Amino acid sequence: MSASSQSERSGRSFRGMFILLGIIVLLAAVYTGGWFYAASALKTNVLRALGKQDAAGFTGQCTDLNQQGFPFRIGLTCSKVQIDDHVRGVSAVFDNLNASARVYTPGNIDWQLNSPAEIRTSQGLTISSEWTALQSTLVTRGNGIEQGATTINGLKTSVVSAATGQTLNFTADKTEIHVRQNGDDLEAVFEVKNSNAVIQDFPQLPALAASVDITLSGKAGLLDGSEKDGRGLFGAAGILRHVTADIGDGRIMTLSGPFSFDDDGYVTGQFKLEIQKIGHWRDSIKQVIPAAKQTVDMAGKLLKSLAAGSDRVSIDLTVEHGAVTLSGFIPLGRIPPI
Repeated sequence: MSASSQSERSGRSFRGMFILLGIIVLLAAVYTGGWFYAASALKTNVLRALGKQDAAGFTGQCTDLNQQGFPFRIGLTCSKVQIDDHVRGVSAVFDNLNASARVYTPGNIDWQLNSPAEIRTSQGLTISSEWTALQSTLVTRGNGIEQGATTINGLKTSVVSAATGQTLNFTADKTEIHVRQNGDDLEAVFEVKNSNAVIQDFPQLPALAASVDITLSGKAGLLDGSEKDGRGLFGAAGILRHVTADIGDGRIMTLSGPFSFDDDGYVTGQFKLEIQKIGHWRDSIKQVIPAAKQTVDMAGKLLKSLAAGSDRVSIDLTVEHGAVTLSGFIPLGRIPPI
């Protein structure tokens, strides 16, 4: 082989390596640019999820914001999170936040929030909470949150009213919250397991497992911040698929039915209440509220008669502007406005 042929092949090899190196550098530059773009999108989505919706009266702050995770994931940390609802007079402060997402899906966010947390309202309520673990996933699209799921383990919450001095302490082994947009509607499911509530100057309530499944018609904007009128639940309507309370040993109570709120915040609806183990519920309530023994016994007898001797009953409740009646004619009390 001549020296000129060897020189020509070496030149082609060098040019090939140079081109390959250039392609690698170009891809690395494009990937790096994409990473920082995705990191910026994560930051925007996290702040939006925290409530940074200035037009709706929400602001969210992420103190000591730091981005990390390059090259395979994008991450964001805050030493403190503060959220303010200027319309309703609510402020909240949380401890350290850690959020992360894949580079190619910055709108799908996994995040953990450390306790403690404190929420204050203009009505004088202070809510303090701590937990062993809080993990959540959020799917954000366009202008805000499309759906989310949150799990809280070992929740301990204290509620204090400055106006009345009343206190409530609440604990739950596990709490789950699921929300999503379904077209124009907002769907939400809440569950608590092995929960206990202690109310000042009130008898000890039994341990409780509870769940709520609800749909609010036309209120998807409450989740992504796109609702412009700021009315919240005022004027809203929906379906209560169920509210279930289970205090063990088959003592289960379920409420379901359509409802609406008027412009003054009073609820109107047609509900079906199902009670299992009527006698057990009667005895449990009498233990919690001894002073109501006579009233509870009368209600137990009424339910027993409606159940035709069975220990399970289904009754219709009508609520009209907050006034609750049994089957539309026996008054039971009033529900205050929201």
